[in-house]
Amino acid sequence: MSTEPSYVDDLYREHSRRVQATLIRLLGDFELAEEAMQDAFVAAVQQWPVNGKPDNPTAWLIRTGYHCGIDQIRQRSTARRRAHLLLPTDEALDLEPTTIEDDALRLLFTCCHPSLSMEARIALTLREMCGLTTEQVASALLMKPTTLAQRIVRAKRKIRDAHIPYAVPTQEELPERLPDVLQVIYLVFNEGYSRSTGASVVDISLTKEAMRLGNELARLLPQGEVFGLMALMLLNDARRDARQDSDGELVTLDAQDRRLWRQEDIQVGITWLEQALALTPTGYYTLQASIAAVHAQASHAEQTDWGRIVRLYDALCRRFPSPILALNRAVAIAMNGAPDTGLKLLDDIAHHPQLSRYHLFYAAKADLLRRQGQHEAARSAYHQALQLVTLDPEKRFLLKRLNELEPAP
Repeated sequence: MSTEPSYVDDLYREHSRRVQATLIRLLGDFELAEEAMQDAFVAAVQQWPVNGKPDNPTAWLIRTGYHCGIDQIRQRSTARRRAHLLLPTDEALDLEPTTIEDDALRLLFTCCHPSLSMEARIALTLREMCGLTTEQVASALLMKPTTLAQRIVRAKRKIRDAHIPYAVPTQEELPERLPDVLQVIYLVFNEGYSRSTGASVVDISLTKEAMRLGNELARLLPQGEVFGLMALMLLNDARRDARQDSDGELVTLDAQDRRLWRQEDIQVGITWLEQALALTPTGYYTLQASIAAVHAQASHAEQTDWGRIVRLYDALCRRFPSPILALNRAVAIAMNGAPDTGLKLLDDIAHHPQLSRYHLFYAAKADLLRRQGQHEAARSAYHQALQLVTLDPEKRFLLKRLNELEPAP
């Protein structure tokens, strides 16, 4: 059996997440579980080439990691406090496949617990559920590794000290808890799909991790809104290759080469959406996915059914009112043949604090003013957007639009 680095990487990638989740349940401590998991993989690399790969690699790694963890407990002053962990034999360990699968859900709901800050939830999910290193998570979240490490340590300490349960919510609790998990996954996806800053619009590694998490959640917890989130992520991600040109410049939705949209992913996304729509009530992510489907199914920008998009935003704003949704609805109304109404709606929400520092509000307003021939007002809005934008391709795009409106010398 090979012990080349690629083999070790494959071994870790295939088994580490499930092993880590179950060891946290068995040992009751994030840090101890991680150390025990690392010891188990070291043992596997040393023993499997000699003794052969076991019939159930995941169970072998969990059992080995558990014993490594128990050895560490015995060597520490924590032995008395955790004496109950020293009692179970191998036979007493619950390593049934369904239990191990449930451990993944337990870990996801623990990482996304509402008592943790949103920043901590995202960092913990990427670190513990996605298996990214601290350095990788810090890079993805545009933070210093030391700052990220401190945030993760504080979050784990809060889980321990506040006795946050390592459990899947009951059916009664699920409607309240599931949105927190879905929000974290979607925020991870969004940070990959539309980067906050930097030279690239997309970070594929983050979008893939979010979709992997969503797919795993859908398999373990088949709920309508889980399906809706999967549809939304797939339908948006299908446009990824068309969002920047060969020079790295931003390409807006209406100008994208739709031949670059991945049709196979669009069809899979539509299938997820159909499953979501079959389960009522229709939720936030399913409605958003329905909007993404309207765009995805239009072979040309001119064929976009803006009337349907307006109706979907009407439903979203009634049920989940927010300034961002109000902004998107105003733009949709403008694109549906009522630009003056769209601009008035933007003026009505301009005072909202969340929009006053949001560059896309001013970019959207500038674009509508430009289309209406109100060049002076459009230039002013572009200037406001440029003061707030942090992503390099977006900055260059807005500057190009502004320069196009500058009066000829």
